[in-house]
Amino acid sequence: MTNAPSPHILIIDDDRELTSLLKDYLSLEGFIITTCHDGMTGLEQAKDSRYNLILLDVMMPGLTGFELLKSLGGKHTTPILMLTAKGDAADKILGLELGADDYLAKPFQHRELLARINAILRRIEIIKGTQHQGHQDEINHILINHAIREVQCHGQHVELTGTEFQVLTLLTANVGNIVSKEEISEQVLQRKLSPFDRSIDMHVSNIRRKFSAINDSDKIKTVRGAGYIFLSGE
Repeated sequence: MTNAPSPHILIIDDDRELTSLLKDYLSLEGFIITTCHDGMTGLEQAKDSRYNLILLDVMMPGLTGFELLKSLGGKHTTPILMLTAKGDAADKILGLELGADDYLAKPFQHRELLARINAILRRIEIIKGTQHQGHQDEINHILINHAIREVQCHGQHVELTGTEFQVLTLLTANVGNIVSKEEISEQVLQRKLSPFDRSIDMHVSNIRRKFSAINDSDKIKTVRGAGYIFLSGE
């Protein structure tokens, strides 16, 4: 029996002292670490599918983290954890709008970062497990192919990030029923929903925006103070 390969993490951050500390710490935790110190180099590396996770700083010279996300165009399959300025809600929301899977405010404790990384990697394993089931779901003109993690709306391909895909599959698995933001956060982000956390709202907003580009009807209803419902279309 062979051991599973160690997860490979790409860190894109111009703070060389921080990246050196993170590389030492995460290497001791069993990860393979590659570091980049500017956005352009990071962008080229981010297109490489060998990475299991990308840690992306917001403020970098040449090409910022936001510009890097825009260049990827939401078509990346590798999950991205944004490292944002502490308390800067605008940065967090913009990062999620541009396709980041989650965010963590600087400065952070190393154990907090490790917990967030492990949560994302667990989420990826859940997605892979669903893929192995090899089935398809079709609800309200949305076709979800779990085997290849593909989504179509009215026959047209919709590019979703890994987090958006998992949010959608959770909502469609509970079609017609309210799914609370707390439940989505715990099942998809693998963490409890904290006060003023807009992560789930932004992921749902991104899904809606991508569907509306194909079809004007909103398939996800917001129930104020309760959560979201995926409509059956009947």
